[in-house]
Amino acid sequence: MTTAHTITDAASAPAADLALVPGDVVLDALVGDRGPWSGVVAAGDVLTIVDLYGNQAVDTLFYAADDVSRRYSAQSTIAAQGNIFLTTGSVIRDHESSPLMTIVADEVGNHDTLGGACSQESNTLRYGHHTKHQHACVENFLIEGSRHGLGKADLVGNVNFFMNVPVDPDGSLGIVDGLSAPGKRLALRAETDTLVLISNCPQINNPCNGFDPTAVRVVVTRPS
Repeated sequence: MTTAHTITDAASAPAADLALVPGDVVLDALVGDRGPWSGVVAAGDVLTIVDLYGNQAVDTLFYAADDVSRRYSAQSTIAAQGNIFLTTGSVIRDHESSPLMTIVADEVGNHDTLGGACSQESNTLRYGHHTKHQHACVENFLIEGSRHGLGKADLVGNVNFFMNVPVDPDGSLGIVDGLSAPGKRLALRAETDTLVLISNCPQINNPCNGFDPTAVRVVVTRPS
């Protein structure tokens, strides 16, 4: 199993080489810069997310595929592990603290649970009314979620994979350059059939994407 790739390798390498947990490849997709993606990861399968070009934020939501009222809860996830950041061993939990997915491998070591998803409304508050027209993560979630019967009321606080949101001693949050690099990956094992919604963040007003959103790649493997 390989552990690192160049930019060119990560974009064009065989999916089986990119997967952090080997197995039969059941899905391989490119998520375009600023775009959405969704898919159901069956229980036991492993989703590898690849930051192809580095410093890209990947906003992600999780729902039980057979009952979307069971959905990711930041509060349950943070409380159960006693840490606000996610890395290997972190369990993505629903509102009743039941596991949805577990991070089983991580080449970055720190993923955000607090920063939330950008929206056209939040962009105007943070960066000025001239940003109102800009596409944002909430719109991505609504577009992709509609394919699964989800609406705005079904959106909850999300995980921001690869995004670096340090917490200062006074409790203030920062959004700074990411800790990732081209070809860095993390892998999540589904503990139940899980609907995963991704917004490959289109934000260009803060450093979460290096002010230049880029594509990511998702690979699902079924371990032998």
